[in-house]
This record gives sequence, structure tokens and C-alpha cells, in this order.
Amino acid sequence: MKTKTLATVLFVSGVAFGGPLKKRAGFQWFGSNESGAEFGQGNIPGVEGTDYTFANTSAIQTLIDSGMNIFRVPFLMERMVPTSMTGEIDSAYFKGYSEVINYITSKGAWAIIDPHNYGRYNGAIISSTDDFGAFWKTVASQFSNNTKVIFDTNNEYHDMDESLVVSLNQAAIDAIRATGATSQYIFVEGNSYTGAWTWTTVNDDMKSLKDSSAASDNLLVYEMHQYLDSDGSGTSVDCVNTTIGKDRVESATAWLKSNNKIGFLGEFAGGATDTCETAVTGMLDYLSTNSDVWLGASWWAAGPWWADYIYSIEPPTGVAYESYLSILKAYFP
Repeated sequence: MKTKTLATVLFVSGVAFGGPLKKRAGFQWFGSNESGAEFGQGNIPGVEGTDYTFANTSAIQTLIDSGMNIFRVPFLMERMVPTSMTGEIDSAYFKGYSEVINYITSKGAWAIIDPHNYGRYNGAIISSTDDFGAFWKTVASQFSNNTKVIFDTNNEYHDMDESLVVSLNQAAIDAIRATGATSQYIFVEGNSYTGAWTWTTVNDDMKSLKDSSAASDNLLVYEMHQYLDSDGSGTSVDCVNTTIGKDRVESATAWLKSNNKIGFLGEFAGGATDTCETAVTGMLDYLSTNSDVWLGASWWAAGPWWADYIYSIEPPTGVAYESYLSILKAYFP
């Protein structure tokens, strides 16, 4: 455990000057990803308990009790709807997954349905908007009556034609709304791993997406991800510098404002270092200052199989649970 000055410890723990932790944000949501059902991508369909697992609801409850109110729950399309995107739900996999979703929403928190497939199915780029729409009709119909469910079109499209990424997102929007799910939020993701730092140069065409069947305005949210290591991949404990968080989300924030859109930071993290903690705090301060367009954020990641993963926020011993939870609490709604 790295050492800190007494002043820093007192501030982060929320007892500076004997007072409560000062809230620093006007976010609607703040939470974590709940990883596990997407594990074992090299073994399809795989075996539960060997290749993949489902999130631990007791651990989720601990995070809810801490103040988190949104959880992004990844799954694999090939396990949920096997054989083809036009196929049927796999009942066993859906049962395990839906139990997690229903637990979250029964506690009054929000659950993000996240097909964690990078714009691919069985390793191939998804090119058929009709098939993608069929997949989403099948999945969304299972949750269309749960107002606390949010639909995330797909995780981190990358190395694809931008027009295809836009078309797939539009197909998902239309298919989800066609199931009667007109009052729920839909999160859309962009190309190049939906990075905030490259959004304006890669994903400007995403502004053309339409959600005309929604029951009200502002139910279409632009989900971006941002890591703070040198290549933005989220694979290092190190952050570039103390201001890199703010620096990497500024242009995307301007894009949201100029196009009258709203956003959500669906993945972010930093290592347990002084530099990263300052960079994460700076980024969240900036996002919260701009909470008119940023609705919140979710840390990557919790999940029962992370062990000593550098960003694990799984209670009670995850690296980030021990080093970051007290910092993040200042931004909880």
C-alpha cells in the first residue's frame, strides 16, 4: 500500500475538518461494470463456472450500499443467441444473466444490457443490419417492460467502416423501440473503441442517429470510454500525467454541447498511483462541471473473477475497491 500524507487520507476518507464527504457532482448515474458473463471468448459456448461466470449479487449490493446506482453488465451475443443472430435465446445463459439484471433493478438501480462483442459475431464483423436488428428484437423483448433497463447497442466497435457503425446503431435503436421499449434509455457506441479522445475525428457521423419512436426526448445517450495510459487501452497501471483525464474528454464534451447530445462515460479507470488518482479526479471534476451533457460514469470493472486485476473494484479486496472507492464516492448521485 502506498503511503499518503495525513491530509490526503483525511480528505479522501471524507473526514476533513470533521465534516462529511463533500459531493462534487450533479451526475444522474455513477456505478461500475459487472464483468464475468463475457469471459472465455475463445470458448463458445463455454461452460459456466469454467469459462465464464455471472456477477455476484452480494458484491453488487455492497456497491449499491456505497451509493452506486448503475451497473453495466456485459454478455456475449454468441451465448445469448447462439448459432445465428436471427436465432432464439439460450434459456440457461439467459436465466443466469437475467437474474443479475433483475436483482439490480429490483434494488432501484439501473442495469445496462451490454453485448460485449466489439461489433462482431463469431469473430466476423457484423455487416447485416437486418440480422443485428433481429438480435436486438429478441433480446430487448425480454426486458421491454423493465424501465430500469438500459440498452447498450454493442461494446466498442472498432476497425470498421464508419457508415456501418452508424447503420448498426440505427438498426439497434429501431429494433429496440419496435419491441415496445419506448421509455428506456438506449446507449449508442462509436467506432475506434468508442474512445472519447478520438470521438470528434472518428465518430462525427454518429450525430445523425434518430430516436423518433422514443416516448420522450433525451433517451438516446452517447456512450464513450476513456482510459488514461499512454495508448488509451486501459492495460497499464500508469497514467500519462495528472491532467490526462480532463485533456482526453474535452473535445468530446464540446461535441456533445455543439450537437445538443448527451453522454455517459461507460468505461474508465486508472491505476492505484498518485498520478492516476489525480488524473481520474480531474476528469470526473471536469465531467461533473459539464453534467448538463454528461449523465454519469461507470468504472471498469467489478466482477468475481478479477482477482488482483489492476482496476478491480470488486468488494471487498479489489485493488480499486481499496484505493478508489472513497475517491469515487464524491461523485455518486
